[in-house]
Amino acid sequence: MKGKKLFISAIALFLGFAAVAQEKSEFTPSGKVNGKVFFNYHYDMTDGEDQESSFEIKRAYFGYDYNIAKGLKASITLDVGKNDGGSDYTAYLKKAQLEWKASSAVKVSLGMIGTVQFKEQEKFWGYRYIMKSFNDQYGFGSSADLGIKANFKLNDSFSANAFVINGEGYKKVQDEDGKQRVGASLIYKNKGFIAKAYVDANSGKVAQEDGSEDDVTTSALAFFAGYKFSDKFRLAAEYNKLTNGTKYSRVAEDHDMEGLSVYSTYTFDKKWEVFGRYDYLTSNTLEGETEKWNAKNGNAITAGVQYAPVKNVKMAFNYQGFNFKQEGIDTNSLLYVNLEFKF
Repeated sequence: MKGKKLFISAIALFLGFAAVAQEKSEFTPSGKVNGKVFFNYHYDMTDGEDQESSFEIKRAYFGYDYNIAKGLKASITLDVGKNDGGSDYTAYLKKAQLEWKASSAVKVSLGMIGTVQFKEQEKFWGYRYIMKSFNDQYGFGSSADLGIKANFKLNDSFSANAFVINGEGYKKVQDEDGKQRVGASLIYKNKGFIAKAYVDANSGKVAQEDGSEDDVTTSALAFFAGYKFSDKFRLAAEYNKLTNGTKYSRVAEDHDMEGLSVYSTYTFDKKWEVFGRYDYLTSNTLEGETEKWNAKNGNAITAGVQYAPVKNVKMAFNYQGFNFKQEGIDTNSLLYVNLEFKF
């Protein structure tokens, strides 16, 4: 029944796109190239590290947006970065989506789409070139995936979105089970205040001791609130929980993670600002064990100063430290100089 409903929805969406394509207007198609690069130099003060310092390009994004017709836009973005196989610069398809603005209150996107789990958090945090937002940093979700999503403007303050995606992220194809991740979020904005609630769920096969396989549902939950007190000061906090998973794409029965992130920025003028962030990550203890299952549990502190000399160029000097809870793992302690430039 669920698959039938999704198929009917897909047909309805196709007919909607067809109607847009047939509209006659004086609209002139147009396109734009865009790009963004994250560069850094860091010095590692962690005990026992062989590589004390290094220059890196962590990410390079190259994209193109094309306005096909009124209310219809195509976008493609390549993400160049390190992959799990060890190659330092591999190009991934980060975005390949068709976006349809059905009305002033409804917008639909399909293809390789940007996800909504931490979009508002990442924007409010404002320093993606230095560090990912909490969900992305610790594996609670992916920034893009194959699927479809719809955004709804409910009124001047409330908006919502819903989606169906593969659930594997943009670097992998659909798993053998063929189960999709389904979720939604509700967002409230009023003057300088923003609040968000997000939930998703996905199921997968998990092997049992008797050799059989059971369906286990993994789910993610997120709450976020932020406030801009003025043009100079902003403060935000978020809580995140992942149930039955060691990562958003790895179903693991009874393995739970949760955490808290608090971050703030004070802007002196258009070019200078200082920022700070505190992350706390923890997990549950499995039955029969004495230690929590996740060896990466701990506290992270990031603090620094940013300088933006001209439009589309930002640089920051900052400290990044992570204190692991598990004995035998040294505290990470690094100094960074980060740079972002866009075109």
